[in-house]
Amino acid sequence: MARDPLHDGHGRRISDLRVSVTDRCNFRCQYCMPAEGLPWLERAEVLSFEETERLVRVMAEMGVETLRLTGGEPLVRRDFPTLAGLLTRIPGLDEVSITTNGFLLERDAAALVAAGIDRFNVSVDSLQRDRFYEQTRRDALPRVLAGLEHLASFPEAHPIKVNAVAIRGFTEQEALPFARFAREHPYEVRFIEYMPLDGDRSWKPDQVLSGAEIHAAIHAVYPLEDAVRDPHATARVHRFADGKGKIGFINPVSEPFCDDCNRLRLTADGRLRTCLFSLNETDLRGPLRAGATDDDLEALIRGAVWAKELKHRVNDPGFVQPARTMSAIGG
Repeated sequence: MARDPLHDGHGRRISDLRVSVTDRCNFRCQYCMPAEGLPWLERAEVLSFEETERLVRVMAEMGVETLRLTGGEPLVRRDFPTLAGLLTRIPGLDEVSITTNGFLLERDAAALVAAGIDRFNVSVDSLQRDRFYEQTRRDALPRVLAGLEHLASFPEAHPIKVNAVAIRGFTEQEALPFARFAREHPYEVRFIEYMPLDGDRSWKPDQVLSGAEIHAAIHAVYPLEDAVRDPHATARVHRFADGKGKIGFINPVSEPFCDDCNRLRLTADGRLRTCLFSLNETDLRGPLRAGATDDDLEALIRGAVWAKELKHRVNDPGFVQPARTMSAIGG
């Protein structure tokens, strides 16, 4: 059934949903969690496949059109391709994508493509094995690149995006190798500014390597065409002037794009978050398990969305980092 479109109190129409299917991860990235990991949710706390499908279906009836499945690392969720197949069949969804670290792509790529996943974002923070280990605390680069190559063999999986978190003191050495990678392979490489969602809670503004700085470094060697950010998109995507490849910049710290934000996030334990940096969440799992009707869930969702934050306030005095890290929120 169709329901009235979902709008927040600032007049923005909400049409994009990010769903974390697990808080667990097989990496321990410096910008995300401590080396020893984090306490995982108990299995009973995590939404079942049926609960996830129901909540996504209700939100699709309210006008959500694009869905991204995240974690933690989504591919560590048992039988994840089965869940993906349930969600891709929900009426009203125009695109279902996945963000993954790529470690299990060789195993799951075929099943995920068969399940109907439209697009893949693969996180790769360095193309050098030792530096990849330094950042992720896992010696896994060869396996990730093999998984990426296997995924690329499926025409239905394209375009494939490769994401690198940009951290000052680290990513400067990665900019040109990634530019060459984007020119030599059928991927769109994107740099994402480092955000204050780390488990160690050690983020500082001067650790952010801005998209503008990386753009300048690449442009000096491989000229880039001008680009604008499409409405609601997170990335400003540039073509190389000679047409060989694409490279993008996601600049939430230096160039916030909150004005036209159309996104919601659902955590693995069924909490609705209206911003990555929300200090409050709306429990949907409790009412769902207590017998709430779809109309009840709609009312809860509308109430939460109406109060959606105008902006993330990362650059404001007194900014408070949310208690949850990126791995527990779902990016």
